[in-house]
Amino acid sequence: MGDRMRSVGVEEELLLADADSGEPLAVSGAVLAAADRAATADAADGKESGHTFEAELQEEQVEFGTKPVTEMGELQEEILRWRGEAARHAAEAGAVVAAIGTSPLAVRPSMSPGHRYEWVSRQFGMTAQEQLTCGCHVHVSVESDEEGVAVLDRIRPWLPVLTAMSANSPFWQGEDTLYGSYRSRVWNRLPTAGPVDVFGSADRYHAEVRAMVESGVLRDTGMIWFDARLSASYPTVEVRVADVCLDASTPVLLAALVRALVDTAAREWRAGDPPARVSTGLLRLASWQAGRSGLDGPLLHPETLAETEPEAAVDALYRHVADALADSGDAELVRAGIAGLLEHGNGARVQRSLLRSEGDLASVVRHCARRTTAGADRAAPDTRR
Repeated sequence: MGDRMRSVGVEEELLLADADSGEPLAVSGAVLAAADRAATADAADGKESGHTFEAELQEEQVEFGTKPVTEMGELQEEILRWRGEAARHAAEAGAVVAAIGTSPLAVRPSMSPGHRYEWVSRQFGMTAQEQLTCGCHVHVSVESDEEGVAVLDRIRPWLPVLTAMSANSPFWQGEDTLYGSYRSRVWNRLPTAGPVDVFGSADRYHAEVRAMVESGVLRDTGMIWFDARLSASYPTVEVRVADVCLDASTPVLLAALVRALVDTAAREWRAGDPPARVSTGLLRLASWQAGRSGLDGPLLHPETLAETEPEAAVDALYRHVADALADSGDAELVRAGIAGLLEHGNGARVQRSLLRSEGDLASVVRHCARRTTAGADRAAPDTRR
C-alpha cells in the first residue's frame, strides 16, 4: 500500500451467560435492545450515539466490531471499550459476557430469529443448531480485489499458527474435548469453512464464489466462510481462523500479525514471487493439528508442513513477517505478546488451569467473564455515556 499504513479492525463474538451458574443465556435480543436504548438516550442528550452490536446465529451470543484503526494501542482501547459496553448491556439482561470460544457447560442453543437464520437452520440442520461458537475476525485493508486475492493465496500456510495461538475452547457440553480450539472443529462442519485452494486472480475468486452461491447450497455470499476471504462489506481481507481470545491484548497481537502477513504477501506479489503450492489437504491437516494442540502440543511447521514444536511454528511466523512488523512499529509489541503467550498459555490453557484450581466449570465461566472486561474501565473515555 505504498507508504500508507493499512487499517485494521476486529470483530469479536462474546458468549452470554448467567453470572452465577455460568450457563449460557438466550438474551441477545435484550442486550441489543439495551444498546439501542443507550444510543437513543445519548442522542437525546446531544452525545455521539450509536453502537456496533449485532445478533449472531445463536441468541446466547452477541457480536461487536471495532472501527478501522492504524495504531495497535487504539485498537486495544476499542476492544476494551466495546467489551465493557457489552458487559454493561448484558447486565441489564441479567447476564455477563465471556470471551471464550465455546460454552464450557452443557447447552441447547437457541437460533436467533429472522428469515436468514431460519434458512440456515433448515439447510444445515443439526450442524447449525449446535453452532454456538465465538470467533475473532481480523480485517486488514487492501487496495483492490486483485491485491486481496494475491494476499489470500500467500497467507494460507500461516493461518493454522494463528488458530493455535488463539485457541480458547477446550470444553464442549461439559466435557474436556482434548482440543485447544474445539470451536475450530465445530465451525469446520459448515460446507464452505476451512482452507481453500490458490485462486490466482480476483476473477477466479469471484467465479468460484458465484458458482458456490448458484449451486443452491448457500443462500448468499455471506455464507462464504473460508478461513480467509475478501470481505463482502469492506475493502479488506478478513481472516477468520481465531477463537475469540480471553485477554483483550491477544486480539491486538493477532491483528498485528495479520496486518504483517498481508503486508508481506502483498510485497511478495508485487515482486513476482509465487504463492507456496501447498495442497489444501495438507492445510486441512495443519488446521486440524492447530485446533487439537493449541500451544500445548505439536503443530505442523508452516514452511515444511512437518511436525514441530509450537515454539518453532510461532517463531517461523514471526521471522516470516519480521520486516513488515519493523516497518509498522509493531515488532516489540508482537515479540512481547508471543513471549507472554508461550510462557503463560493461551485461553485453552488458562481454562483448564482454572478447572483444576476451582473444581467446576461454572467457576471457569465466572472467572473468564471477569477477565474478559479487565481493564475496560481504563479504556479511552466513552463520549456516548
